[in-house]
Amino acid sequence: MLLFMNDHVILSDVTDENWRDVAELDVRDNQKDFVAEPSYYLCLCHYGGLWRPMAVVHRSRVIGFLMWAQDEKDGSCWIGGVIIDKEFQRKGYGIQAVRTAVEMPAEKHGFRHFALSYKPDNIGAKKTYASLRFLETGEWEDDEIVVECPKGYCRLK
Repeated sequence: MLLFMNDHVILSDVTDENWRDVAELDVRDNQKDFVAEPSYYLCLCHYGGLWRPMAVVHRSRVIGFLMWAQDEKDGSCWIGGVIIDKEFQRKGYGIQAVRTAVEMPAEKHGFRHFALSYKPDNIGAKKTYASLRFLETGEWEDDEIVVECPKGYCRLK
């Protein structure tokens, strides 16, 4: 079931038809310390009961993955597990996927506040999220820096 799209990428439910494509996603060797394997994220979504898995699709091909969840404490929407396959990196798809991940839950579920986290030495993630106006909060989630962005402040276009 198609959930939401912007000009270039679509966020689609992970289904019986596309979960294998998600599981086969791969990142560059120098990024493997920053993200888990897609199969781990799929299991976390399935068994953890909190995260909703989304395939990032471009021209009918799964090129990435992300997941989102609502924080019960403050009602914010968390985005996690952002992966763009190494073949499709450096083409703007990661930024488009995160923008769409902000737009979709905001429109469908009324979220107005978004958060995510990344490892402090992941300079690519830091630059990407800063370009979308996510700001460091000074908080940590395990070993990751937390950044957040109110919907009206995020750079969506």
